[in-house]
Amino acid sequence: MTQLKNPSSGDRRVLFSALIVAAGFAVSKFTGVLDDFIVARVFGAGRELDAYYAAFKLPDLLFTLIAGGAMAAAFIPVFGRYLASGDRAGAWKLASSTINIAFLVTLAVASVAAWSAPWLVRQFLAPGFEPDQQLLTASLMRLVLIQTAVFSVSGIVMSALQAHQHFWLPALAPVMYNLGIIGGAMFLTRPFTLNIVRGMQIHVQPIQELGVYGLAAGVIMGALLHLLIQVPGLVRFGARWSPYFSLADPGLRRVLALLGPRILGLGVVQLNAVITTYLASYLKEGSLTSLEFAWRLMQMPETIVATAIGTAVFPTLSELAAQHRHAELRATMHKALGAILLVNLPAAMGLMLLARPLAGLAFGTQNAASVAFALKFYALGLAGHSTLEVAARMFYAQQDTRTPLVVAAGSMLVSVAASFVLMRFLSYGGLALGNGIGFTVEAGVLVWLMERRLRAT
Repeated sequence: MTQLKNPSSGDRRVLFSALIVAAGFAVSKFTGVLDDFIVARVFGAGRELDAYYAAFKLPDLLFTLIAGGAMAAAFIPVFGRYLASGDRAGAWKLASSTINIAFLVTLAVASVAAWSAPWLVRQFLAPGFEPDQQLLTASLMRLVLIQTAVFSVSGIVMSALQAHQHFWLPALAPVMYNLGIIGGAMFLTRPFTLNIVRGMQIHVQPIQELGVYGLAAGVIMGALLHLLIQVPGLVRFGARWSPYFSLADPGLRRVLALLGPRILGLGVVQLNAVITTYLASYLKEGSLTSLEFAWRLMQMPETIVATAIGTAVFPTLSELAAQHRHAELRATMHKALGAILLVNLPAAMGLMLLARPLAGLAFGTQNAASVAFALKFYALGLAGHSTLEVAARMFYAQQDTRTPLVVAAGSMLVSVAASFVLMRFLSYGGLALGNGIGFTVEAGVLVWLMERRLRAT
């Protein structure tokens, strides 16, 4: 990785990278909202979409644990060390081994999950659904698990490109994923009408009427596009793939050692989401869909600002930590957090004040009231979610994945307890508020611990 010449050059590099990532995320969020807009017009908040979103919970959990954010936190520092030493062959050997083991593990776990899908849905994911809705959820989950196998490869490819300080193609990959889903919604579901402006309508006739299964087909197409768009980057950086891996490889062993606590940490986050789905299944019909739509609106400023900065600054944080430049590390953290909160605190106020029109614009007037209700409570946790993007990466940069795990476990207990109590008074709004409380506690504790650590060095 490029060495920092001075703090200002490092700041410029991070800023430029963050702008690239933010631009990609902005387009991704736009296409994501367009995706939700079309899906909402086709299906509306109801039984089919509740089943569709519930079907993602376990596949998303598998991807996150095996090859998603967990792998990035463990893989980038080790892969980057090979690049810094000029050992490009060793770097791509590590990437190849990591891809192979991640794909095989994902395929094995996904196969078991697909076989036991009806039981998993009935017992854990959505016990409050009616039996026919549970069967629909299980069928959709089996299709979505195909996406997870593709992402097990694509996610590691993305991390390898980011370690090269290459952010364009990884930023475009989610856009391609959303376009795949949009294609499925428009051409593989059912006929529908889009009201563009007053007096102007577009009538869409699908190629094949598959109903909600058309959305699942779009998900698979999107996952393939997510991978294929990054192939030119692999060619540019001379990637080499081998079908073998060895657990005796010291680089792979180091990745796996860092991966363990990170997997458990993200598992806690995903378990929190599964518990939210579990609780929402006992509330009125459409509650889960309203939470999903509101969550996506809340994540727009988080992703475009906080995730972009966190993604761009992570290689720099890792470099400063490896060189034991603790004063610069702390200063970089402060600058990143300051930039995030400068934008996202006002954004949270805007989401609360404009919740109804934003929800109506994105998901239609028939869904606006219910989505806006959840969005107001999610917005209260935006600062906590945003702060966590940098606070957690500070520990990962120092190859400490255990501290965030412990803090995440404690914050999940806070979130679940708050959600269980608040849902009695605020329905699904209480689930959104409980989520924000838990993540805000987690972010605050991590920042406090990091400040103590850096001041003591």
